[in-house]
Amino acid sequence: MNFLICIGALALLMFVAYRGFSVILFAPIAALLAVLLTDPAAVPPMFTGVFMDKMVGFVKLYFPVFLLGAVFGKVIELSGFSKSIVSSVISVIGRERAILSIVLVCVILTYGGVSLFVVVFAVYPFAAEMFRQGGIPKRLIPGTIALGAFTVSMDSLPGTPQIQNIIPTTFFGTNTWAAPVLGLVGTVFIMAVGLTYLEWRRRVAAARGEGYGENHINEPEAFKAEVLPNPWIAILPLIVVGVVNKLLTMAIPMFYGKSYEVKLTAAAKPLVTEVGPITAIWAVEGALILGIFTVLVFAFKPVSQKFAEGTKAAVAGSLLASMNTAAEYGFGGVIAALPGFVVIADALRQIPNPLVNEAITVTSLAGITGSASGGMSIALATMADQFIAAAKASGIPMEVLHRVAAMASGGMDTLPHNGAVITVLAVTGLTHKTSYGDIFAVTCIKTAAVFVVIAFYYATGLV
Repeated sequence: MNFLICIGALALLMFVAYRGFSVILFAPIAALLAVLLTDPAAVPPMFTGVFMDKMVGFVKLYFPVFLLGAVFGKVIELSGFSKSIVSSVISVIGRERAILSIVLVCVILTYGGVSLFVVVFAVYPFAAEMFRQGGIPKRLIPGTIALGAFTVSMDSLPGTPQIQNIIPTTFFGTNTWAAPVLGLVGTVFIMAVGLTYLEWRRRVAAARGEGYGENHINEPEAFKAEVLPNPWIAILPLIVVGVVNKLLTMAIPMFYGKSYEVKLTAAAKPLVTEVGPITAIWAVEGALILGIFTVLVFAFKPVSQKFAEGTKAAVAGSLLASMNTAAEYGFGGVIAALPGFVVIADALRQIPNPLVNEAITVTSLAGITGSASGGMSIALATMADQFIAAAKASGIPMEVLHRVAAMASGGMDTLPHNGAVITVLAVTGLTHKTSYGDIFAVTCIKTAAVFVVIAFYYATGLV
């Protein structure tokens, strides 16, 4: 019964997420229903002492990253830099290589720190125009955007400032550049297999005589030539984010040491901060701040005209995204405290290999919650100590745990109820029926990539 209570709570959270209800509202309801069925008297203490404690702790650590990332993406959009980057990449790669061009544009923007939701809106008009001119079915656009924005630049490429690559740092004491060789191996696999698959889909459609299609909804206006910012200036903020992130990752521990004590007045109680677990967070925050200032230096006029309204939307989006994930994190904390979770944990311990165990756990919970960051947060909140102990016993570096967790979170997360999937289909005016099959294929590819990376590590020992 205890086991069924835990599974029922997870099923309820998955169901409400799929139906579009607020996770912020239903995560505590699902968690506390499970507590009610276990021990009714424990509901208030578990809500205050576990759910809210975990939720607030997540917001404390990660909300600035969500906020700065959203603002950075918005100023990149307002400045016209995103359009300039898209247009330049397309001109270099060639309009006849529409799929490759759109994938690379998405990778560049998301690896540079732009939110994938911003990328979808920025890239779609160009993708529609190129697919229309090339006679490529519009239904392939969501899968193409998914391959570029939802995969390698989200969790595989070393140093990516996306939240999926930041969350593991606080559990494993690593940084965003953890296991660069494994990340690059996963990147090559995903890109090679993904592009091969999409090109095969294009050729099959062409052989059937299928073109772009007609009577589509949400069609963007035909792209009009306009004066765009210099592409080298446009890409500079993205380069600043990457370079500064790397420099701060190295400089922060050197400056602060393992811990840093603050005592501003003689009567104040010393504030001691353990620097190691939050180095990666500080580094990304500093990099995003400098990226925002770089955009303002080169595009102050166009950004300032819409800055007030634009940042309101960015702040609202970051609040929603961070609170959704924080609620799922609190949910995971409650579930981990239930006796039924002991059954689940024992079952997972039967998977002998610690990396395979971690990968299956993280990607399964990401699939259940429909969120890479949410599923990984639940998995690491409940089982990080177990993963660490098993890895140490096997001589596996924490950097490998980090990369496997990050990549596994981006595996089965893109099931039909995933927010990013729903967004890209809504923006393109397509449906699950017409286009989700290609997104699911990309999902399978990036899930397989995790196990390719694990096999590569055991075969070579390279990190």
